[in-house]
Amino acid sequence: MSIVVTGATGHLGRLVIDGLLEQVPAAEVVAVVRDREKAAPLAERGVELRVADYSAPETLKGAFAAGDKVLLISGSEVGQRAAQHRAVIDAAKEAGVALLAYTGILGGPEADFELAAEHKVTEQAILDSGLPYTFLRNGWYSENYTENLAPVLEHSAVVASAGEGRVASASRADYAAAAVAVLTGEGHENRVYELSGDVAWSFAEYAAELSARTGKEIAYNNVPAEVLQSILTGAGLPEQFAAILVDVDAAIARGRLARTDGELARLIGRPTTPIGDSIAAALKG
Repeated sequence: MSIVVTGATGHLGRLVIDGLLEQVPAAEVVAVVRDREKAAPLAERGVELRVADYSAPETLKGAFAAGDKVLLISGSEVGQRAAQHRAVIDAAKEAGVALLAYTGILGGPEADFELAAEHKVTEQAILDSGLPYTFLRNGWYSENYTENLAPVLEHSAVVASAGEGRVASASRADYAAAAVAVLTGEGHENRVYELSGDVAWSFAEYAAELSARTGKEIAYNNVPAEVLQSILTGAGLPEQFAAILVDVDAAIARGRLARTDGELARLIGRPTTPIGDSIAAALKG
């Protein structure tokens, strides 16, 4: 039996691999990657590489074996993910894996914003497959904001259309630790985990924390949705993706990403990373 991580060279995948290597021998860890050369550092650490592409179902044959525990990290190509994930699910079922864990989105079927649509379809496909599953419904990553501080600092403003909505974010490392706990632990079959940070913060509080950490006066500019859409497309984002981000802000305003029931902290056995710590880490570079 191996523990198999798809998308292993992505931001989350690398952290999951790091966590696994602290828990189990490298010989038990498999990384499914698109680019063998990019994954060479993993191979140097003793991790087996299996080359496959979500978008090429034929390459997924042989990516999994009977008894494997598999983590399907959701793809990044919005609009193509449902079909990509289906290809992975089909390959996992054909191989007879022991567990298929999936990184979905907070709220699952109740999530009423566009970014959740493909996650809902994927979860249903996993249920329909009959495979033992674990749904890791991840809330918002703090890095969604802290990795893009340059324009915020340049203009001394956090710009959003979320009103007074709050975000219970956690660090990417926190979510990776949850995946590691499931993949290395027992009793997670056919379980659903709603994962989010311990504290939900507002954008005004986020701006205040940035001000305190930088010594600059950072304001929160709450703008109408159409203004935010214009700002994002003006910054070079594709119109469709910008619309998805604006829709997320509307969901935040409705309280959809503010859940703070402590399930992530319980799963990883420690408090989640405060937003201030993520800001500090980003400012250090």
